[in-house]
Formats: sequence, C-alpha cells, structure tokens
Amino acid sequence: MQMRKNLNRALRLQAFSILCLLGLAACGGSDDDGQMGGNEAAIVVGCVVDEASFSSAIEAVGTAYADEQTVLTAPVTERIERLYFNDGERVSEGAVIAQLSRGEESADLAAIEARARQAQQQLDRLEELSDRGFATRASLEEQIAARDAARADASAIRSRIGDRVIRAPFSGVLGLRTISEGAIVNAGSPIATLSDISRIKLDFTVPEQFLSSIEEGQPIEATAAAYPSELFRGQIDTIDPVVDPLSRSVTVRAVLPNPERRLRPGMLLSVDVVSEERRSLAVPETALIAQGDQQFVFRIDENGIARRTAIETGLRQDGQVEVLGGLQAGDRIVADGTVKVRDDSPVSANFPEETRRSGGGGGVGSGLEASGP
Repeated sequence: MQMRKNLNRALRLQAFSILCLLGLAACGGSDDDGQMGGNEAAIVVGCVVDEASFSSAIEAVGTAYADEQTVLTAPVTERIERLYFNDGERVSEGAVIAQLSRGEESADLAAIEARARQAQQQLDRLEELSDRGFATRASLEEQIAARDAARADASAIRSRIGDRVIRAPFSGVLGLRTISEGAIVNAGSPIATLSDISRIKLDFTVPEQFLSSIEEGQPIEATAAAYPSELFRGQIDTIDPVVDPLSRSVTVRAVLPNPERRLRPGMLLSVDVVSEERRSLAVPETALIAQGDQQFVFRIDENGIARRTAIETGLRQDGQVEVLGGLQAGDRIVADGTVKVRDDSPVSANFPEETRRSGGGGGVGSGLEASGP
C-alpha cells in the first residue's frame, strides 16, 4: 500500500514538471515569421550618402623602345678599313661610323674621269670644226653621247665609293662594338647599333573595355624596377586602331622624355594611365548586398525602417563604391551589419560621423536616431 502511494506521488511530480516546461515555452514564443523578438530593432552602423573623389586609374605593364633605332650594316662585301666610334659613344647625324676599303673603286674612278675628260676635249674640237663646216652633225652627237656615258660611269663609281662610307642617319648613342678594323664583312653584316633614347616609346596593352577611358594626349605615369622611387611622366601618343581578337586588348604607345638617358630600350615598366578626377556619390563597400548582377543597399527612411534599394555602381576605390543611380545625397543607409537586417524592418543605427561632429559618445542610437534630418 505504501509503495502504491509513493508511485502515485512520483507520477504527479513528473506531470507537474512537464506542464511547467510547456508554460515556459509558451511564454517565450516566436512571432509569425518564426523570428525571436520580431519587433526588436537590429543594431547597425549607418552612414549618410555623400560625395567622394574617384579617378579611373588603368594599370598595365609596358616595354620601353628607343625613339629611333637601327642596325648599321655593310652594304657590300668588303674589308673594314677604319672604325670611327667607341663603345656607347654619342654621335651626331651624318657622322662617319666606319669606312670600308675602296682602293679598287678609286682606281676605276680615276680611269673613268680621265676618259670623261678626253671625251670632253674631243667634243670641243669637233664643235670648232662644226662651226667651220668641217664636221657633220652626226659625229658631233656621237661624241656628246660618249662624253655623257663617261660622266655617268664616273657618277656610278662615286656612288659605290659613297656606299663604303657608313654614316649615322640620325643623332644617338652607339652600342657595344663587336667588330674590328681589318675584318672582312659580308653585305648585310651588322657593324653598329644606333639608338636615339632622348625620348622613350612605351608600348603596353589595355583591355578593350577601357577604350572609352583613354585618348591621345592623356598623361601617364611609369615606374621601373631599376629606379623604384622615381616616377617617369609622359603622355599617350598613339592608340592602335585594331583590337587583338584573341586577347581582346589594344596596344597603346606612350612617349616619355628621357633627357638623362636613364630609361633604356627593353626595360619593363609599370604604367598607370591617369584619368580626370571626378566627384560622385559614394557608399562603403560593406553596405553593398549583391544578388546576381545587381547591387542593393538598405536605405533607412524617416521612421527608422530599412528599405532594400537597388543601386547602380561604378568604380571602387579606397573602400568606397561609386553610386551612379538609386540614391541621393543625404540618404541614410546601413553601412555595416547588413546581415542582421531584413527588408522593411526597424533598425537602431549609430552614425559615427554625426556622433564625432556633435562631440557625443559613440553609443548605439535608437530607432529615432536613424530618422531623416
């Protein structure tokens, strides 16, 4: 009998415990959306939409080329009689670089010039005889032709002798000498490399989507690994009219002044194409919500309610995103804490910049603090 009483008491205690647990669960129930405390405002950091400076900087890597460069070669197979330059020497336009042997051509020229003089003397005698009526017109014309032929032969020999004197076609710097006097060179053999590096041509490629951001005369800045702390400035000279169909990029040529000859052909340079700076509306990157190819932010209305708003974005720079549409200056948005916010829900936003301007503390404001001005 006593055992039955103890069992009944234990069952009553167990049933009472279950009822208490059910009551506690009912007291802490959720709202219709299944969210605990559905009417509570999410605590976030806000900001006021304002303007910021943006500039389109296109980064690329380019190769330096001489303003003018050529390899001076031997026009004929001949022996080098004399060289008139040293390694790395600067020369002016028209300066003699090398002279090939021309002994045979000089002898031929002397013989032809003697024949031309003789033909001229014979012509003079025939002209005297013709004036007195003792020479025919045919003989006179034949002697004129002989004289002109001798003169043409002499001009040809002089041209061949001129080919054996190699001159600089423009002012520049000669490369390292790899040949010596007395060597026999074949036609087309290199004798010296001449480079004009008073200016440097810098070729680089940019993707086709940046074509609208570049134009001739646009300034650029370049840096070289050899001079990491030095900035070289120039401007775009030419834009290739053809886009590479494989890489979908276009070649751009810029020109950089190089009065101290610090830049050399073949160097690799990092390039920044500087575009005109502009001021546009901006929001922090942390405020963006990406959905597919669209961007959204939470705009806080005058009642402290967060409204999801689609915006059109532009450049990204220094943690800021350019806003091209969807917001106006002075709009208040959720800058940080978007993961805690639902569309059309209340928020309690703290605006650090307004707090600093007012000299107040950095506490979190209420829903009213997020209202409009």
